[in-house]
Amino acid sequence: MSPSVTAARTIRIGSRKSQLALVQTYWVQEQLQQRFPERSFEVHTMSTQGDKILDVALAKIGDKGLFTKELEVGMLQNETDFAVHSLKDLPTKLPEGLLLACITERENPADALVVHEKHKDKQLETLPAGAVVGTSSLRRLAQLRHYFPHLQFKDIRGNLNTRLQKLDEGGYDALILAVAGLQRLGMGERIHQVIPEEISLHAVGQGALGIECRADDVEIINILKTIEHPETRARCYAERAFLRSLEGGCQVPIGVSTRIENNQLTLTGMVASLDGQRLIKDSITGAAENAEQIGIELANRLRQQGAQEILDEIFAQVQRGENSPKDNG
Repeated sequence: MSPSVTAARTIRIGSRKSQLALVQTYWVQEQLQQRFPERSFEVHTMSTQGDKILDVALAKIGDKGLFTKELEVGMLQNETDFAVHSLKDLPTKLPEGLLLACITERENPADALVVHEKHKDKQLETLPAGAVVGTSSLRRLAQLRHYFPHLQFKDIRGNLNTRLQKLDEGGYDALILAVAGLQRLGMGERIHQVIPEEISLHAVGQGALGIECRADDVEIINILKTIEHPETRARCYAERAFLRSLEGGCQVPIGVSTRIENNQLTLTGMVASLDGQRLIKDSITGAAENAEQIGIELANRLRQQGAQEILDEIFAQVQRGENSPKDNG
């Protein structure tokens, strides 16, 4: 068993080194420090594989634990006590010995359009034919190809500041980024348009933080539960069950949207082909306490509508290395 938490025990938080990761981790540290002033919380940073490989499209690297594996090893080796992740980066199947202990209140999970100065009078639907749009997400790519086949898409990697610099220098006409990331970094003014979910369903877990820890560290789990947001947890459990049932990850264009009204959870899910030609979308509603079952049922429903054929085809394309935004010249 893990050592019990005592007043003398320093609680070690694992985090990636990126600016956004640190902003999120320091927020968690502050929230916990306020609730447990007698405790000591310190941040330990490390680089993940996804941080180190910046010249290859995410989907070509392989998606399992791309931004989380090193943090998970740190916990399993007792170097840290828990890790703060952007929940959308956390695989739906965790290593043995670890669990998702806490999901914090969600920021706006939508995608955002950020444009070059010369397009400041444009929206996504009015960008000119051939405009170059940067994204490293196959989910965004497939949906935008579906609705805007006249646009050109190009992969982009790097942290938020690097991507915005590439945009401002004229390498791209526009970027698609997460609203939550821009807001957390104080760059909300760069959001030119919040893309409606009718055009771009968001990533599973987008906008929420997921805190992972050792499954046997009961006191750490209890500490983390004090900052969990129950509604966000239910929504994200439904989304993650949907993704897990479809066996999808960064390499698969899967999008979702959730809402809860009067304890009824509505989950909308989407699977699309890489070229955007085929897009299957449906919704299901049920009691919020049955969140995971709702996700599983929606995944089965989309399979019956042809999602499995799309997923099988994408897997074959991934194996052949045909899944980059650069393919849309």
